[in-house]
Amino acid sequence: MAQHRVEWNEYFMNIADQVATRSTCSRKNVGAVIVRDKTILSTGYNGSLRGAPHCDEAGHDMENDHCVRTVHAEANAVAQAAKHGVRIDQSEIYVTASPCLTCFKLVANAGVTTVYYKEFYRDQRITEYAKQAGVTLVYMGKQ
Repeated sequence: MAQHRVEWNEYFMNIADQVATRSTCSRKNVGAVIVRDKTILSTGYNGSLRGAPHCDEAGHDMENDHCVRTVHAEANAVAQAAKHGVRIDQSEIYVTASPCLTCFKLVANAGVTTVYYKEFYRDQRITEYAKQAGVTLVYMGKQ
């Protein structure tokens, strides 16, 4: 009997789920995977600045019910690609939670054409910004 083979979108979202397990902010574990042509270009998870104490060590730095000690998963994935000279123009990103507005603008300006996400997180404005920027948003959560 043939084994079930997951579709590409599910495969990359499963990897984003695994990347989220590296998160260092206990308030929300988020993972991101940037892909082009079915090839992983970069990954990121939400966590403190490189070399800085993590939330579980130093506590959360809260503003408007949001921990600002961490760099978001999407921003870390873009930064990781930049650090290693990986072009992410015309790519797609798989994120376990939809980007905040700041991260959405970052990935859109970096050339990401499609954002796949499982959980909608906080900011409805990304829907209108996505239309304006020509970025496709794809919800992959449970219907």
